Amino acid sequence: MQIIKEKAALTGVISTLKSKGFHIGMVPTMGALHEGHLSLVRQAAAICDVVVVSVFINPTQFDKATDLDNYPRTLGSDTSKLEELNLNLIVFTPTAAELYNDNITSEHFQFDGLEYEMEGKYRVGHFDGVGTVVKKLFELVQPDKAFFGEKDYQQLLIIKKLSQLSHHPVEVIGCPISRENNGLARSSRNERLSPEIRLEASFIHETLLKAKDKFGTESVNQITQWLENEFKGHPYFKLEYFEIADSEGLKPVTKKVGGKNYRAFIAVYSEDIRLIDNIALNY
Repeated sequence: MQIIKEKAALTGVISTLKSKGFHIGMVPTMGALHEGHLSLVRQAAAICDVVVVSVFINPTQFDKATDLDNYPRTLGSDTSKLEELNLNLIVFTPTAAELYNDNITSEHFQFDGLEYEMEGKYRVGHFDGVGTVVKKLFELVQPDKAFFGEKDYQQLLIIKKLSQLSHHPVEVIGCPISRENNGLARSSRNERLSPEIRLEASFIHETLLKAKDKFGTESVNQITQWLENEFKGHPYFKLEYFEIADSEGLKPVTKKVGGKNYRAFIAVYSEDIRLIDNIALNY
């Protein structure tokens, strides 16, 4: 495993690998690595010759300064976990000043309206920040394939759109949501939950599973009202949003149409910690 901090050093290594015909995979992360991240790295290594794992907390995608300040920083632990995988990895760990050339601002993107749904409504500028950093990483690494988890399903579709718009087309591969034993979607933010809340957070996935069961027989409105009532009286979790949307354009739906695929999306707060999840409803 090789650890690289500077862009110039990375581009030099990538150029050599490309000249040898190596197939390059990429797994962008913000660190605080957990089993979900490691599963992405394993999947990438299974089909690529070399995998570049970026560990970079991107300041431009945080809409709240406190969220950026509180995001866990565990670079030493992250590199140890990656080393233990014993795979052909390059770990890229730049500073913000290095990656952004001391100009830490977001580019503005148009993602065919994907950026205005769900997370885009509640986190202003978030997807501009995501698009900016991923575009920079794609330009540096020039990967053949990039791997993203479906927990951030909206982000996955946006990155696929970014790849279509990019001068360096990348095959963006979505990977199944990795879950803890109680069903909670793995996230670096989970480390900030108390043991009691982390255990109780099984309620989120359990509620989504029940919504999926209801999807075959009940209307979108009925399911939404039921779920909102489930959260109203919960002592630990406050519902920010629940939406059922089509799986491609992410437009919220009020009526099901045959032949279309749908997903349910949810965002929940426990104290000041925000948790998201989603589930496919009809496939």
